[in-house]
Amino acid sequence: MTDTAPPALPARFAEAIRRFDAANAQDPNQEMADGIAQPKELLYAQRLTAWVKRLRPDAPEELLLAARCQHLCRWESPRNTYPMTRPGYLLWRANLKKFHAQKSGEILRATGYPEDLIQRVQALNLKKNFPTDPLSRVLEDALCLVFLEFQFADLVAKTDDAKTINALQKSWQKMSEAGRAEALKLTYGPREQTLLAAALQPPLEN
Repeated sequence: MTDTAPPALPARFAEAIRRFDAANAQDPNQEMADGIAQPKELLYAQRLTAWVKRLRPDAPEELLLAARCQHLCRWESPRNTYPMTRPGYLLWRANLKKFHAQKSGEILRATGYPEDLIQRVQALNLKKNFPTDPLSRVLEDALCLVFLEFQFADLVAKTDDAKTINALQKSWQKMSEAGRAEALKLTYGPREQTLLAAALQPPLEN
């Protein structure tokens, strides 16, 4: 999966994407895609970008940049460096968002982006204005769709049903109607279909 800067975007956009990809290409963790092992976070960034473009073909510059750097250099802050507790997990997630925003800001400044646009990208990274910002809704939909398309099956294989259903329900609540419609078009295995159906069941009335 390759991406080039659309003609309407400035040259600095292509350079920022190149730098984001070069950073993510250093990921020591590999994931198979089309029979080829690829750096995990580079592949993730490409998939997230693809979903953003699919959901919003006229995506503005800041949204495309935010998609490409949402998990920038994530392996540098592994989960096991925080306590393996719920509070530890929440702290890790909160600090991760700040870490990605800081990293993206450094690259964007080096590429010549003005501070106001950098701050808009970082606000998307940090989900500051979700769900009121329409661009944040698109990015959140894309994040959920990458999960459903590429990570859902792995989660099912290693997680009990109740936790999986809970994760699906949380994702579904964050998605827009457009994102949900795309989710229902995806192809799922039999077990994934069963769990998704269970997650989307309306609650029983008392």
